[in-house]
Amino acid sequence: MARAAGIAAVALAVTAGAVGTAGAVGTAGAVGGAGGVGGAPDGSGAATRPRVNRLEGVWQADGYGTIIEIHGSALQTYDVTRISCVPGFLTGVQVGGAGHGGTVRYGRPGKGYADLSITPRGRDRAVSKEDGATATKNLTRLPGGLPAQCGQPAPQDALAAFDRFWATFEENYPFFAAKGVDWAAKGARARAGITPRTDTDTLQAIITDLLRPLGDAHTALGRKGPDGGWDAVFIGLRPGTEEPTDQLREQAGKAVAAQLLAPERTFGQGGLGVGELPGGIGYLRVSAFEGYVEDGPYQEHADELDRALDLLLAHPERLNGLVIDLRLNGGGSDELGLRIASRLTDRSFLAYRKVARNDPADPTAFTRPQPVTVRPAAGATRYTGPVALLTAGSTVSAGETFTQAMAERRPAAVRVGENTQGVFSDIMFKPVSDELLAVLPNEKFLTRDGTTFDGPGIPPDVRTPVFTKEELAGLKDSALTEARRLLAAGAGHR
Repeated sequence: MARAAGIAAVALAVTAGAVGTAGAVGTAGAVGGAGGVGGAPDGSGAATRPRVNRLEGVWQADGYGTIIEIHGSALQTYDVTRISCVPGFLTGVQVGGAGHGGTVRYGRPGKGYADLSITPRGRDRAVSKEDGATATKNLTRLPGGLPAQCGQPAPQDALAAFDRFWATFEENYPFFAAKGVDWAAKGARARAGITPRTDTDTLQAIITDLLRPLGDAHTALGRKGPDGGWDAVFIGLRPGTEEPTDQLREQAGKAVAAQLLAPERTFGQGGLGVGELPGGIGYLRVSAFEGYVEDGPYQEHADELDRALDLLLAHPERLNGLVIDLRLNGGGSDELGLRIASRLTDRSFLAYRKVARNDPADPTAFTRPQPVTVRPAAGATRYTGPVALLTAGSTVSAGETFTQAMAERRPAAVRVGENTQGVFSDIMFKPVSDELLAVLPNEKFLTRDGTTFDGPGIPPDVRTPVFTKEELAGLKDSALTEARRLLAAGAGHR
């Protein structure tokens, strides 16, 4: 139940073992206090009894292959397929008392804040929402309690681990048909070479060989490291694209700086940059939609983003255009992307609709679409003029959902550069064995007409080179130069 943060952030999440919220993602749990205890109405304290927790019990998520067990102040998830049930990575402790409508907040053990809320909808229905996510997940109470299989130790031999891995993808991955992959046939061939005695190195290689042809940057394989965390041993990538290096980021920064009137002001631990281009054009670099503070709740990340936007939009009436640079954006929180969009509009608009696979036996079955809307930010300066977005194959995940949303803005943003990476879904972290961890998507982000850009990515309106070796050697930036030209010529005014 975790949110993807793109190529680099998937690696970070797996390496750090942070199975949880990076905006749209729940982490490995949460911290907090316990539920409240009520005294006698007359204040005598003569008779006290615990408040009834309306969420007490076991819940099945619609899609996501997840069961949630709530007992007292503790929350535990289980990852389920038709053949297995194992404890999930998401665990939590209630933070504070129940809020409006019976909403209970949960946070990671050892932290001082919550990052997940669950709200009852009657006796047998509820919804959950991770902080920084743009949509909710529907939950249904399991009247029989936790399935018996979930209380049994899961076999850890290589054959059982492979079967869990294969079933997890078979029941949740949405894009086999679009990518032309016969998962059943490939799985059968791979399984024929596995025995219960197959070692972890061999199993890792077999699983990696199955994942690589998907070309999906929201698929990954983690392996338990010596410190108890998870090391990324494989991360997918769309063919023809590369993961940005630190050297590329440094060189790209110099090429951009050559066109700025003054050095950019940085925010969010370097993840955000604000500058000014000639001709009264503002510049905003967004290298990630996460990591703006060292450790803290979603709101602290949002506050840091607001500080950058307040500087950028201090005098919106003086701006003749705005360039938002997403070319090296590793993703993160979709909600932070919508937060930027809310400062760039004076009217509400549909950003996209989200659906998730929810039938293990039917790859065409999805949850009911949830509309996600951008609403004008109240009480803050807003800019409604022309916007140019710079995109590339290293524009990933939340960088792409923001790009998709800005296509619905009026006037729509003009896109310059290259196709984005082509991965939009939140990601899920699923245990394969005590030693291996699988990462995968299960959602689609739909446009107004019901299509998606998963796979090829969102194409630019104007295609230009992006940080090629030749351009970087000469401190050239064709995409930024073209965006400035388009804005000066009036592009994006309608």
